[in-house]
Parts: sequence; structure tokens; C-alpha cells
Amino acid sequence: MALILPKKYKRKLLPETTEVAIKDIKVAFQEKLANALNLRRVTAPLFVLSGTGLNDDLNGVESPVSFNIQCMGDRRAEVVHSLAKWKRTKLGAYDIAPGYGLYTDMNAIRACEELDNLHSLYVDQWDWEQAINPEDRNLDYLKNTVEKIYNAVRETELMIYRQFPHITPILPEKIKFIHSEELLQEYPNLDSKNREAEIAKRYGAVFIIGIGNKLSNGEPHDGRAPDYDDWITPNSDGYVGLNGDMIFWNPILQCPFELSSMGIRVQPESLMAQLKERGCEERAQFKFHQSLINGELPASIGGGIGQSRLCMFILQKAHVGEVQASIWPEEQIAQCATAGIELI
Repeated sequence: MALILPKKYKRKLLPETTEVAIKDIKVAFQEKLANALNLRRVTAPLFVLSGTGLNDDLNGVESPVSFNIQCMGDRRAEVVHSLAKWKRTKLGAYDIAPGYGLYTDMNAIRACEELDNLHSLYVDQWDWEQAINPEDRNLDYLKNTVEKIYNAVRETELMIYRQFPHITPILPEKIKFIHSEELLQEYPNLDSKNREAEIAKRYGAVFIIGIGNKLSNGEPHDGRAPDYDDWITPNSDGYVGLNGDMIFWNPILQCPFELSSMGIRVQPESLMAQLKERGCEERAQFKFHQSLINGELPASIGGGIGQSRLCMFILQKAHVGEVQASIWPEEQIAQCATAGIELI
């Protein structure tokens, strides 16, 4: 995605007021999320030891920021990409009952990101995980959870409107569900990103099911690591996959806007099938994977929700750098300034 400079962009809040609104959004949304999904807050690590299998491998090509720990014989540690697998181990360690879970503030550094309106070196999100019963590993449970999160987003959007009536809510009442294969059939001549754009513009808010598995054109809709979300198990709509992405239409940037990736997590059978599909069966020897294979981890559903992205969307900002302090190329800073976009 190239840098987008909206014509006649006008910020709706001054930087000082924006800081107040950011705090209000973060405080309110995490409370709404916790109440909707029965979550309690926990403390999370910024880094984990290499070789444990705990770090999120994203698409399998991104290299984590890493360093040696001198007092531990130069053992290697790496900054987390996300806490997708770490959270599940905590569900088991805290013996959290089905229907309840945890959330945390996740902070990451993704040095491989291409920097633009939506992507930063610094990633901040609410990572959450909920224990479920094995029989809840189905599409209805996934959709019901998505709707609860979406309602929390809309309630937060309405809260900001009440504080700042010139920031009019833009999200529709309901979120549209569609499988990535259905989306391909609807727009067979478009690539996946343009399919996302068309469906998001059409409905305003959409949850695309089935991210990671190959579609009928031989390609996945998007990449997904093989060892947390279940994207290979058949579901009740006749396709495969128990995961997905929540995407809104951003009228400021005129583009699709991904807020969250989430899904029901792998069980031993789907873990091994997905590792085989991606040609990385050696990961099964990692500590996390062995715990899962040996039945030591609970069935769960979980995901991540971008904190800066949520603030950016609700406050109708044109660049994530308006709600987050990070590093940007000098040329991008200058381009944004010319377009009336003031980066923190």
C-alpha cells in the first residue's frame, strides 16, 4: 500500500485534544471488550526466548528483532510479533474455565513493515484469548464472538460522537460475514486486496472467513501462520476455516481498513495438518507445540485488535502516525505535512 494523501484533508481534533480522545477510546474499549467476552487483564512479555515456538511467525518470512541475554549465557531472545500462542499457555496455566479468558496490551516491533498510512514499525494491540469447550469449535461461535467485538467498537464510536459531535459515526449497524472463497467467486478477476476493497466499500464492515488455506484459484486469500488459527478444518458453510479478518471501509483514505485478525485455535489434528501444508513439520518439536499435541492446552478462540488503528479509525485520522509516536521516513513526514497531516 502506497502512502495515501487525501485531498482537502482536515483534522477534526487538535493534537492536544486527540491525546485526550485516544485515552478515552482505549480505556472505554478495553472495558467493553472485557465485559463482552468475560476477559480479565494480565501482564504480558515484550520478548520471549528463541526456539520455544511461542513467538508468532506471522507469514513465516518476517524476522523478529532479537538480542543476546548476557547473564543467561548469551541465550537469544526476540521481541514478540504478537502473543497468539503465549496467551493460550496462560489460559492453561491459570486454569481459566470455558467462556472466560484474558486480554493484555501487546507491544511489538516489526522492522520489516513497509511504512504507510496504516503500517508502523511499532504495533500496539489488545491481544485476547478465551477458553471454550471443544464443541464450541464451530462457525456459529466464531460469528457470535465477532459480533460482540463489533458491537464494542460501535459503542466506542458512539461514545466519541457524544463527546465530539462533529465526528459522526460511520460504521453500519451490522457486520457482513463472507467466506474468502465466496469473495473470490464474487470478484474472480480481482486480487485479494482489491476483493477486500470492493466488499468493504459495499457493506462498510465485513468479516472475511477462512484466511490461510488455499482457495479454488490455488492461492490463499492472505497469509496466516500454521500454528495458532485453524484455517484447515471444514466448517458448516461448506468451506474450510474457523478464522478470519475484521475489515472496515475507510472513507477518509478510500481503502479497506483491517482492524482485527482472530479465530478459533488449532487442535492437535489441525496443527499437524497445517504444519504439513506449510512444510514446517519440524515445529512440532517446539515446547508450545508439544504441549498442544499432548493435550495440555485448552480449546480456545482469540485474536488481536489494533489499538492505534481503532483510535485512527474512530477519530477519522488519515495516518496512524497521528495517534501513535513512531519513526517515519523524512520524505513521508514532509508529504504528510504538506497534506495537513501532522504526525506525532
